[in-house]
Amino acid sequence: MTITISENHRREEEIKKSRFICQLARVQTEEEAQDFVQAMKKLHPKANHNCWTYVLGDHQEVQRMSDDGEPSGTAGVPMLEVLKKWELTNVVAVVTRYFGGIKLGAGGLIRAYAGSLAHALDEVGLVAYVPQRELYISLDYGLYDSLQRFLAERELVIQEAEFLEAVKVKLYVDEAVVPDLEAELTEQFQAKLSISKGEELIAEIPYKRELEGS
Repeated sequence: MTITISENHRREEEIKKSRFICQLARVQTEEEAQDFVQAMKKLHPKANHNCWTYVLGDHQEVQRMSDDGEPSGTAGVPMLEVLKKWELTNVVAVVTRYFGGIKLGAGGLIRAYAGSLAHALDEVGLVAYVPQRELYISLDYGLYDSLQRFLAERELVIQEAEFLEAVKVKLYVDEAVVPDLEAELTEQFQAKLSISKGEELIAEIPYKRELEGS
């Protein structure tokens, strides 16, 4: 399953008088990710640091990060670890810091940068890319109400319905459950309907992350 953020997002917090501004964006390529990083640097030219990380690819194949002047390993790495721990991809994160005069130390910086990103992710929400298949079902008018109830019980939604010589409906079904659904429909309606497959598509489904220990 591929998981990413639901939308671009910005979150700001203050830690020991330093401002930490986390900005997130969905991206598909390294060029898009780097363009976003540069845009954030231009947006905050007077910031002390614009630390960043991004992860790309269905299996997190591309992983990049930068401490942008913070002590090595105190910003980019912990931010990258957050994205990896959350199993996210196709996302870039930039955490901008305006120094407030109080040094945080290595441990404090790690907690601040990782925490700033994690808090932003908590707010933005996540989506999963789920492969789906168009299914077309043709049946007699007298069976339509029964079909509606059958689909509603399985939380499947009719996307389109045509009422011609017979009723023809279109719905989107997760690819993994298509075989079982076809078998259930055939059994339930005693083969008094026809099923055909359409195009494959990728749907974005709201995703709730399971917290450790839950």
